[in-house]
Amino acid sequence: MKEKATESKHRILILGASGFLGGAIYKELCSYFKTYGTYNVANKAFEKNHHFFQYNIEDDDVYEILDAVKPTIIISALRGDFSKQILVHQHLAEYVFSKKTKLIFLSSANVFDAYSKYPSYETDKTLSNSIYGHFKIKIENMLLRLPKKQVAILRIPMVFGNQSPRILEFINHIKEKTPIEVFPNLIMNVTTDTKVTQQIHYVINRNKSGVFHLGSNDLVHHDEFIKDIINTLNLPKAIYKQVYTTNDDRYLAVLPKYNLLPKNLQLISQDILTELKI
Repeated sequence: MKEKATESKHRILILGASGFLGGAIYKELCSYFKTYGTYNVANKAFEKNHHFFQYNIEDDDVYEILDAVKPTIIISALRGDFSKQILVHQHLAEYVFSKKTKLIFLSSANVFDAYSKYPSYETDKTLSNSIYGHFKIKIENMLLRLPKKQVAILRIPMVFGNQSPRILEFINHIKEKTPIEVFPNLIMNVTTDTKVTQQIHYVINRNKSGVFHLGSNDLVHHDEFIKDIINTLNLPKAIYKQVYTTNDDRYLAVLPKYNLLPKNLQLISQDILTELKI
């Protein structure tokens, strides 16, 4: 019983709980903790759920929701306008600092997209050539100024899962007979929504902080892995468009080395194909 008792003390607010990953995190945590979430677009199901707040980063003040929920842990899975998100995270950082709460930030492998020659580990310096990567780095740097115990930065590679936007997009391409873009020179690691949500649950339970790389322990070529997924799902024949952004192999992989999670929470790319089969 002890586990339950310690868990129930948390009040968790998931910003962006109506998105694919945010929704998966909500489902994973809501039976164990008092869990609240935000959604952007009006939605009957969310309106009926008193644990959900409509929140638009363009117009609404995040402080109102923070005051209503009084979270002990905030999980940021927000999407939307980058400059607005930076402002929201400034407010979150102030709140976390003043209330001694904790912020779990979903970052991305793209914080390393300028380093194409090798995979990246937790302590490597971030550097990005993309607007998206730049924006994630900006928020990471802001959060790294907070007391170490109060922040967990989770860098996530490409996420696949039965209802993931990427897989739904593949299915749509096949239906419409339009080509799926594959990048033969891209070497990456991968994960699933179910694994990420279990890892987050562990980070909360064990009160972990710092930087985590939540990718598979092995690397895959983008084109081969996408083809493996299509085969695993027994989808009709797909048309592929090979995109070469460079002549050399390019890495976009976040490998764990220092902040290792227990064996049962680590994964290899094959696990993803196995999960999609079920």
